[in-house]
Amino acid sequence: MAVIEGETMGAETWQVRASACELLSLSLRYPDDALARIVASGEWADAAREIWDALGIALPSDWAAGVEDTELHALRAEATRLFVGAPQAACSPYEGFWRAGDDGVQPLMFVNPHSMAVERFCKDCGLGQAEGAPNEPLDHIATEFELLQHLASVEAGIVEPHPDGPSTGDLPDGGAGAAYERFVTDHLRTFAPRFADRLAVEARVPYYRAVARLLSAYLG
Repeated sequence: MAVIEGETMGAETWQVRASACELLSLSLRYPDDALARIVASGEWADAAREIWDALGIALPSDWAAGVEDTELHALRAEATRLFVGAPQAACSPYEGFWRAGDDGVQPLMFVNPHSMAVERFCKDCGLGQAEGAPNEPLDHIATEFELLQHLASVEAGIVEPHPDGPSTGDLPDGGAGAAYERFVTDHLRTFAPRFADRLAVEARVPYYRAVARLLSAYLG
């Protein structure tokens, strides 16, 4: 069951979507101590099961097998290999990388048209790079889920639009929910299913194999 597109939904469903996007964003960021703790304690897997159950998505009973045995240094080493790489990431997390391949051109950080389109979309939603944050392209899959979390939260009524940004009615397509659906169609769906498939193949630690399963289940 795909949950990132569909019919008109109530605030409760949008709130669950926001939680799912928040968890996916956290899961695909570079691992820190906080993530390692909740993975080792079982909280990460428990939260995922609860959220995906609320979305009506059944996860396999063994989807998170072995994740609690993964320590921080192993998570970081694997995240570096998968998402940074030398000379090339095993599974690039950037939309622009995947779509450059579709266009038959060399991927360029920041200045490719797809990365720039994501940056414009974020700006239209009143969002951008946080002050002091690493200078990273906004088309990183974790950042895209962070944007979707914000839009779902606004649609659910649990957060307000940024005070210095556009009003809800001035968001792309005239509302937070509509902006969410548009971003999914124009951006996330263009590369995330392939990213999830590649991650499932390339991952060498149980945690990232579980993340790939979560992402694939969410995409439907």
